[in-house]
Amino acid sequence: MQIFHELSEWMTVRQSLDPKLSIGFVPTMGNLHRGHSSLFTISKQENDYTVASLFINPTQFNQRDDFTHYPRTLEADLTLLEQAAVDFCILPTEQAMYSDGYRYQLQETELCQLMEGKQRPGHFTGVLTIVMKLLQLAKPHRVYFGEKDYQQYLLIRDMVAAFFMNIEVKACPTIREDSGLAYSSRNNRLSPSQRIEAEQFAKIFHQLNDCQQIITALKKQGILVEYIEEHAGRRFAAVRIGDIRLIDNYALQN
Repeated sequence: MQIFHELSEWMTVRQSLDPKLSIGFVPTMGNLHRGHSSLFTISKQENDYTVASLFINPTQFNQRDDFTHYPRTLEADLTLLEQAAVDFCILPTEQAMYSDGYRYQLQETELCQLMEGKQRPGHFTGVLTIVMKLLQLAKPHRVYFGEKDYQQYLLIRDMVAAFFMNIEVKACPTIREDSGLAYSSRNNRLSPSQRIEAEQFAKIFHQLNDCQQIITALKKQGILVEYIEEHAGRRFAAVRIGDIRLIDNYALQN
């Protein structure tokens, strides 16, 4: 695996790749887990080259403390990328990605007002801006996201279409622990008692059929509910367990 700290070096290599060969791209913020591994596996199956990026994007955090405390596990992440046989890893600096000082931002005006966007103002502007920058760098044929962040997937899919970018945006199945809890970088921060609550959240969210029933059952468990909503044929949830925020979603049955 080739690792690129300098964007100019990556762009030179990207330009040299055979245009007949396909490139799959998996943008990440590091702290990788089995959910990410599944994206690399799918990309390897569908493309000649797989590119990953490791960049903790400061502009999508609502609170600076969350950015400061985001787990930085670079050595373990690079090991996982090697094991997944990823071909190229882009590892840029904040200065390189935001040489404009974040003067240029990409905003969406409708879906960004709902669910995650409502709870985390400015979050998706940071996400869309950095993903657009990364797509311009990677120039992939396909880009892969997990269904766990389905609202993010919808926004990126529609952004790519709106700007006539010839990139296939793919949503890949959420990978879950045996308990049904979706793999997430935030799970690492759960204490043993909080993990039990998180597993209860996953169980209740998937077993009950009515949003209000889910909210009531979660509150009985002492779990703080930010929202349980339905949109675009899916049910979405965000809860807080202590100071840890967890999200999930799944497709509704017809």
